[in-house]
Amino acid sequence: MDDPINANPTIIDVSELPTRLENENKKGTGEQLVAQIVSLSLLPKSAKVSASSTSSQVPDLVSDSGSEDDEEDEEEDPVDAQEIFDLISSISDPEHPLTLAQLAVVNLADIYVPDHQADKSKICEIVIKITPTITHCSLATLIGLGIRVRLERCLPPRFRIKILIKEGTHQSENQVNKQLNDKERVAAACENDQLLTVISQMLSSCK
Repeated sequence: MDDPINANPTIIDVSELPTRLENENKKGTGEQLVAQIVSLSLLPKSAKVSASSTSSQVPDLVSDSGSEDDEEDEEEDPVDAQEIFDLISSISDPEHPLTLAQLAVVNLADIYVPDHQADKSKICEIVIKITPTITHCSLATLIGLGIRVRLERCLPPRFRIKILIKEGTHQSENQVNKQLNDKERVAAACENDQLLTVISQMLSSCK
């Protein structure tokens, strides 16, 4: 592309993007604080009893928490909007050396995931609204296709992906929406070697 479609896009700093990592760090700090408080004791050292000696004194007490934990581990964690955002935020823009999140093409607030996902036999539809950097962006379909390929590779088949142009952000909104959600058109596009090469380059930056 000799002439950029949008030469001066608005760029968001990576540090300002929402991420689950920040929440995990905060949680880790809180757990450390609790551990420090629990470790404090008013008893003299001679009166402290180790966990191993306590367990040997009460052999008849058996905890069933182990089996419960195993059952919980087997359950599939529900997918939420933050997880979807994390999967697609690092996709590279086909025009600029920036990610879709940095260009605000994808936003956490524009991702809709159903709360009820317990029944794995039912189709679960995830809706993602993308915001082109300009209203006449000719790459909107390519960007949407890249997002679809990324999510279909990462999510179980019971999740149905619906990608839409955010209302009022593109002059050909309805036409692009039809292209992005037409199964036959999507399948044909995925058989195009040239398109697949571009999409592979877009996904090469994914974490």
